Amino acid sequence: MSYTALYRKWRPATFDEVKGQDHIVTTLRNQMLSGRIGHAYLFCGTRGTGKTSIAKIFARAVNCEHPVNGSPCNQCPSCRSILEGSSMNVVEIDAASNNGVENIREIREQVQYPPTDGTYRVYIIDEVHMLSIGAFNALLKTLEEPPSYVIFILATTEVHKIPITILSRCQRYDFKRISLETIAGRLKELTDAEHIDIEEKALRYVAKAADGSMRDALSLLDQCAAFHFGQTLTYDNVLDVLGAVDTSVFSRMFRAVCEKRTRDCIAELEELVIQGREMGQFVTDFIWYMRNLLLLQSAEDGESLLDMSEENLRQLKEDAKLTNSDTLMRYIRIFSDLSNQIRFAAQKRVLVEVAFIKLANPVMETNLDSILQRLTQLENQAAEGAFAKREDVPAGPSMPGAAAEETVSVKAAPPPEKVAISQAQMEDLTLIRNEWGKIVREMGMSIRPSFRDTVVEPSGDSCLCIVFTNASNYAIGSRPSVLGELERHIEAVYGKKLYLKARLSGTGERLDTIYVSEEELRNKINMDITIEDEID
Repeated sequence: MSYTALYRKWRPATFDEVKGQDHIVTTLRNQMLSGRIGHAYLFCGTRGTGKTSIAKIFARAVNCEHPVNGSPCNQCPSCRSILEGSSMNVVEIDAASNNGVENIREIREQVQYPPTDGTYRVYIIDEVHMLSIGAFNALLKTLEEPPSYVIFILATTEVHKIPITILSRCQRYDFKRISLETIAGRLKELTDAEHIDIEEKALRYVAKAADGSMRDALSLLDQCAAFHFGQTLTYDNVLDVLGAVDTSVFSRMFRAVCEKRTRDCIAELEELVIQGREMGQFVTDFIWYMRNLLLLQSAEDGESLLDMSEENLRQLKEDAKLTNSDTLMRYIRIFSDLSNQIRFAAQKRVLVEVAFIKLANPVMETNLDSILQRLTQLENQAAEGAFAKREDVPAGPSMPGAAAEETVSVKAAPPPEKVAISQAQMEDLTLIRNEWGKIVREMGMSIRPSFRDTVVEPSGDSCLCIVFTNASNYAIGSRPSVLGELERHIEAVYGKKLYLKARLSGTGERLDTIYVSEEELRNKINMDITIEDEID
């Protein structure tokens, strides 16, 4: 007999066996008991959380001859035929491969005929967001007023792609990610039933790696059990199979970053590559490690939020003392950006190495959090007396052959320049600068990242200039179509007819200019000001 994967073998058969979705199970069960069964349901949520399983259970329950507390008995002829896939009452459709108008028209023709046996005809449309616009339109009328014996159950992982006209005709149920404890408890039940000997620590790591998906957890457990068949499944075995990294490695690498030992980071990464560790999983786990450090620093009772051994918690507390929260958030930002890039990268190792170099050298970045970290380092060095004023160093000829100590004079940055502009320009500039973050957030997702770290400056009457510090962002944000969209948005929301242009800031250029109106400046110095026209 062929082997059946664990996630298929242990698929829930009744509502009682469903884990982690109590709010949905209770609602559907009460509908069964009260007879208030809807005609269209939308199940949405991340992968592996039970959408299709609950849909199949519900399809059997509404046709069951002897339901038990709202659940199917799975013994009557109707339940057995549905379980065997021979029933004409339950039709399961994969919208990813059947997404055309003709497929929906077939359903519209079929629903005209009542079931020959049973009570309801149930159509389960999986990945419904893959339907074409024409298919959605063809489904609308049937979905709104189907025959009394028809039930539609739509399942999707991307609910934002469903047209609002479809959403308004369905009862929506949002499936939550399943908690770590619930997944670990279910895995313990299955490993006992399957006679798989596994350590508790290994079991919890598999549950954590599943990221809230029960199906992923069972698939990972299946993979680990097959690789170490007949042996006790240890924590190290699971790390080997999944390409994951032990937390002690994260601690060593984090300490090397804090102490600016870039070479040690690269050497540690080299060892992980030789061991065959998966770089994408390493990045995800390192982000989680730094998240735990941040919780220990920020939360009042951060220890209660962390599920780990006393030994690991003790090590984590020591590492949390090495840096501050601002620096940690910078580290997490860099690795979060890396997590998005590494999925499609050919040279994953190079990207990870560059990320570690950035962590250890904040001078390489111009972001606000990098500047804050550099300022903190300078303050610490100044407090330790690393900088000495040149006049404090005793004068005198240096001894031949002796190493003269080099002194560094710290020169204060010049104050921001004040520039006077007309009252009309000042009003436009103040309005847009105050609302700039909100304006950018309301733009599309493809536009929004390009305007990170931008500054708006005056450029004449009814004209503003957007200053970019990044060449790649400038290439996108300076397009006429993008600037035109911003202009139309500003006019529609704020009633201001403004013209926008863009430029790229020069090397070392300061962008902290303070603009004041000519009237304000005139009142402060109590004298007339003559504004000379620029001579080309």
